Amino acid sequence: MLIRFDPFRELDRIAQMATEAAQTPRSFPLDAYRRGDEFILQFDLPGVDASTIDLTVERNVLTVKGERRFARQQGDEIVAAERPQGVFTRQLFLGDTLDGERISADYHDGVLTLTIPISERAKPRKVEISTQGGSQTIQAHGNGGQHGDGDAAQQPKTAQGSTA
Repeated sequence: MLIRFDPFRELDRIAQMATEAAQTPRSFPLDAYRRGDEFILQFDLPGVDASTIDLTVERNVLTVKGERRFARQQGDEIVAAERPQGVFTRQLFLGDTLDGERISADYHDGVLTLTIPISERAKPRKVEISTQGGSQTIQAHGNGGQHGDGDAAQQPKTAQGSTA
């Protein structure tokens, strides 16, 4: 079996991949963490002008777009062009436990920081359970009473001081 290597065909393939990559919006790195009752997202957007950043939330989908362009001037001779240019985009799905209506954003030193509060219904809350001997308050855990409550409600409770 004979295998031929055509260097020109390989160069055409690489050039085509580079052209397709240049037309496709690129992503950018992020850090995500929870701090108390807030969820923090930090996106690295170095060299992106704040006026080109677009932040939208639609149906629990957070979309961040930004654009970085090289400001060429007449007569510039490009020696190296390694920094990615163009439109950058990133989409994230926000869980039901996050309050997408109260997102705050700050852009400083090329880092976009989004702060998303945890929704009230996702925070632990106290549930009062009445028993034969009076009422008793227990701590409910989970997503606003959606998880964990069933186990607590099904177990028999006794009032303090009585014996089972």
